[in-house]
Amino acid sequence: MTVDRAAVVRVLDQIAAHLELKGENSFKIRAFRMGARTISSLGGEPSEWVARGTLNELHGIGPAIQGVVRDLVTAGRSTTLDELREQVPPGLVEMLRISGLGVAKVRQIHERLHVESVPELEAAARDGRLAQLPGFGARTAENVLRGIARLRQTATFRLLHHAIEESELLKGTLARLPGVTEAIVAGEVRRRLELVRDLAVVLVADSHQEVLKSLGEFPGVEEVGYQDERRAAVRFAGGESCQVVVTPPANLGAVLIHATGGDAHLAQLVARASSRGYTLSGAALWKGSEFVATPDEAAVYRALGLDLVPPELREGTGEIEVAETGIPRLLTRGDLQGLVHCHTSYSDGSFAVADLARICRAAGYQYVGVTDHSGTAAYVGGLSEADIRAQWAEIDATNDHDVGARVLKGIEADILADGRLGYPDELLAGFDFVIASVHNRFEMNREQMTERILAAMDHPAVTILGHLTGRLLLSREPYPLDVERIFARAAERGVAIEINADPQRLDLDWRLVRQASRAGVMISVGADAHSPAGLENVDFGVAMARKGWLTPGDVLNARPVGEFLAFARKRGS
Repeated sequence: MTVDRAAVVRVLDQIAAHLELKGENSFKIRAFRMGARTISSLGGEPSEWVARGTLNELHGIGPAIQGVVRDLVTAGRSTTLDELREQVPPGLVEMLRISGLGVAKVRQIHERLHVESVPELEAAARDGRLAQLPGFGARTAENVLRGIARLRQTATFRLLHHAIEESELLKGTLARLPGVTEAIVAGEVRRRLELVRDLAVVLVADSHQEVLKSLGEFPGVEEVGYQDERRAAVRFAGGESCQVVVTPPANLGAVLIHATGGDAHLAQLVARASSRGYTLSGAALWKGSEFVATPDEAAVYRALGLDLVPPELREGTGEIEVAETGIPRLLTRGDLQGLVHCHTSYSDGSFAVADLARICRAAGYQYVGVTDHSGTAAYVGGLSEADIRAQWAEIDATNDHDVGARVLKGIEADILADGRLGYPDELLAGFDFVIASVHNRFEMNREQMTERILAAMDHPAVTILGHLTGRLLLSREPYPLDVERIFARAAERGVAIEINADPQRLDLDWRLVRQASRAGVMISVGADAHSPAGLENVDFGVAMARKGWLTPGDVLNARPVGEFLAFARKRGS
């Protein structure tokens, strides 16, 4: 049985969750969580790691984790996880996916009510038993019911990074069909929606009949539902499914626009075409009865008197009107001068400082901002004052030896319940910049949480607000906030707000990014990287920035290092 890297990561995360529910040692739990992160960034296949002894060389991958990987490679299953599953009801692990239910509450529910599954939990929330537990109450029971509903609702969605990976694999498979000259990912993935329901691929071929016929006979294709002569819904043996659209080269532009969407953008585009004497359908552009060749998308927009609208903007939010005079140049990854929000082995990351500097220079960055967790975040190895000073010395030595990108001294400081940052002012003043983030007490109401964040912004050391709304996609709802007040205060104080590029966060939401930018707020794109693979998160952050209409001038870390530091220093002056 072949086991891939993703399977190993899933098993390690499941082991950590089971250990949490058993109440095991926190260091053991953290070791499996960090092991999963480290392994997620490895190249190659697990069988190669075992054969070559690769895992022996990795920091934090001890004998227990190596044993799990060996079991998976040799037997296709983990005896450690099997044993834990015997000890922990599987429904309890699923309950951890419900927003607002941590390990302590799930254990309490299990011990007091003998509830072992999500359906049993739902029944307890509805009949009043859950509300009667100490520390719960009617409000918690209502939140649990909402969380269960959301868990079911989101089962049909994929996170963007998973959808991209799946789409690219499908594209590679479909590109091998006889007669296909090009395969292009379309739909919600191409528009870079943070959550993706449906996948779509456009195939370019002279004969759609030949392609669709061969599609049903292609290895790995389990079912084909023909929607019309050019479209089919395809399901693969591995469970993946997508809509496939076949077009000749002359129609590619019109077909690709239609397959990309979104619905509101298409409706506005069709109306504009009609007002100019054209007919735009999902198959072609016509001028009266005359076919108009559209070999690319630009040809369609040009015929309608419009600038080419980037796929990320095609949401029906004013892009057609702007395209009449010209779409601004949106941010690209190449515009970023610095990579900020990175965690090292001082807290819960896997980087040594010098290695991070070298990797970032090789990737073309001028500077990198190290921002490990502050001391109040003990659960992820938050830094004490002694840790901070040791890290500063290492950063100075790294910069003195010029081994890579310039390393900036930062911290991701917890915003405490009263808005304080958890470090004395004289220590905070020693950082080049500070990211302030909420990591606990998510149950505060709208007014309390808003005041908490406003108070943090008033501290002169704060440069950037991290993952402002606290959402975890498909897992945790944003906490309630008065974003208008926060944006106004951020613009007034000169505090940037982060687009956290972790694909499970993508926070700010791109809709709020545009609102913040219009309010005069500077935006930072933060990788929130804990491993080499995490550095690539920045692509998702850039995608959200583009969906929020951001140009390079709107983004703090698109500035050179001197301007970035000047922005940070201005706060403390």
